[in-house]
Amino acid sequence: MIYVFPAIFTPVDTGFAIRFPDLPGTNSQGKDIADSIYNARDALGSWLDYLIDADEEIPKTSDQDSILMGPGQFVTMIDVDMTAYRRRKDSRAVKKTLSIPSWLNEEAEAHNVNFSQILQDALKSRLGIE
Repeated sequence: MIYVFPAIFTPVDTGFAIRFPDLPGTNSQGKDIADSIYNARDALGSWLDYLIDADEEIPKTSDQDSILMGPGQFVTMIDVDMTAYRRRKDSRAVKKTLSIPSWLNEEAEAHNVNFSQILQDALKSRLGIE
């Protein structure tokens, strides 16, 4: 499920303010173009996720050329893959079996190590996930 909606970018002192004319109340901001597009995609995903969960209809996308803009504003099409977005936010626990040396297990247990948290942190670090 890939959706594409137009977003109006307005230059402001701190970067850009962003709004989606087809999705009232869906706003974002960013310090530069890359940050703004990233944040706009997240805002779009969040709003569409809400609509999907609430079993509400997703609005039709406006024609980019029909959007009225003010001075300095511009329109950029923002896409979001809702299958990937919803997968990323799924935080259900999944049981994994792993093996470590016995001595390391004993040492970690003696220090009250949370194995699950360490594995999650290590995987996020390895995969470059914030």
